[in-house]
Amino acid sequence: MSRAAVTVIVPGFDVAAYAEDALASLRAQTLPDWVAILVDDASTDATGEIFARAAAADPRFRVVRLPRRSGLGAARNAGLDLVETPFVGFLDADDVLVPDALERLTTTLDASGSDFVAGAYVRLRPNGDGGYATGDVQPWVAAATDPARTGTTIEEHPEASANIVAWSKLSRREFWHHNALRFPEGRLYEDQVVAQLMYARARRFDVVPHVVAHWRVRADGTSITQREAEPEVLRECLEAMDAGLRVLETTGHPRAAQARVGQILAMDLPRLAEIARAHPSDAYRRTLGTFARSMWDRADAARVGLDDRANAVGAAARLW
Repeated sequence: MSRAAVTVIVPGFDVAAYAEDALASLRAQTLPDWVAILVDDASTDATGEIFARAAAADPRFRVVRLPRRSGLGAARNAGLDLVETPFVGFLDADDVLVPDALERLTTTLDASGSDFVAGAYVRLRPNGDGGYATGDVQPWVAAATDPARTGTTIEEHPEASANIVAWSKLSRREFWHHNALRFPEGRLYEDQVVAQLMYARARRFDVVPHVVAHWRVRADGTSITQREAEPEVLRECLEAMDAGLRVLETTGHPRAAQARVGQILAMDLPRLAEIARAHPSDAYRRTLGTFARSMWDRADAARVGLDDRANAVGAAARLW
């Protein structure tokens, strides 16, 4: 494994319906110099068998099976403990990489010497015919990654804080070790706080506007982001956003914190308010309302722009 350039950590729990596509996207990479650690999070379906077959057919795949269901954060950490290559990235087992993703990201880091690089991504949505179709790059993703920037910082490019997903980035292994970065375990939305820690602690990072990953919206509705009407999932979502924002606030990155507040007001609060408007639980609405007021207070303190405030006003009107 040490002769490869990149390790891709691929965690999965009960994703047999999607895992073949994820593994095929690795085999199709224009950069062949990779290895993948397939972490089976004690799946109860055929995920483990799919991982095992892949490893038997291609020595670049290595399988780790966790003895009990531990969650995405623990699965990623188990993979991180085994990385020996210069670069490390992530791919959830229900998503796919575009063919030139690893080549583009490693070439960027080789040239820049930065700690990590982040690329754009799009949603992969059911097309109504049993398949999936790719969407467009969303505005907040474009703001985070377009135009390309080399050797930037989160204060120079605060809009990057909207890119909070693990699988859109490739990092130097030493960056993770030097900063003792680990994913929170036993939590949902575990990559949000890690992303903000990466931005806060990086000497320099790069962004590229090219799409590197397709993020699947599962047809069966079982993705975490498709379950935000569940009160516990809502609580985890709000706590993750708050924790990530606090990283920026407490590490001396006020411009990034301001940008992140604006992103939450513009992107997240309106979406959640639509769910809350028709939700049968008043407690759900109160939980979201408390969070919305805290974001509004932060917006006042950070002097967030009028457009984002307008989105928040509309969301509040729907919520109350």
